[in-house]
Amino acid sequence: MIIGIIIAVVVVLALLAFFVTGFNKLRSQNVSVDEALGGIDVQLTRRADLIPNLVNTVKGYAAHEAGVLEAVTAARAGVQKAAQGSSVADKAAAEGVLNQALGRLIAVAESYPDLKASANFQQLQAELSDTENKLSFARQYYNDAAASLNTSIATLPWAFFAGVTGVSKRDFYQAPAGQDAPPTVQF
Repeated sequence: MIIGIIIAVVVVLALLAFFVTGFNKLRSQNVSVDEALGGIDVQLTRRADLIPNLVNTVKGYAAHEAGVLEAVTAARAGVQKAAQGSSVADKAAAEGVLNQALGRLIAVAESYPDLKASANFQQLQAELSDTENKLSFARQYYNDAAASLNTSIATLPWAFFAGVTGVSKRDFYQAPAGQDAPPTVQF
């Protein structure tokens, strides 16, 4: 009789330990995905913060290119708004619009040799390039974290804990349609 009670207690403790492990695994993976998405927001915000300086530098050389400068400013505002939300698709779409606008801005800058030679412009371009690299890493880090979480949710035994933990599959960060080609610039 005592052996039966000990076995029952051990089984209950083992099941409790298994439940706690499963719960903690999914919750910590969910936190990792949230952290990774925050990393994308940090880099998008950093890039958006660099843009006014870049625009002002170009503005001094290319005052008649107001349409390009306005498009970049509007795209920057869109990225800032998307960074405040939690929709991965909205962030990707806003980033795509900004990429197109920045491509046009850089093309305008190429038309002005004095601007291209400006130390301030070169520094801003280098910082923007560095930020683009960090943003690419942040997107990949997010997708890796989302893949890990999604795999856990879809496989046994962790799938049993998804409902209890309130954790669900996460969308991958994908570039919006049309972002696989360079921007077209027309003057």
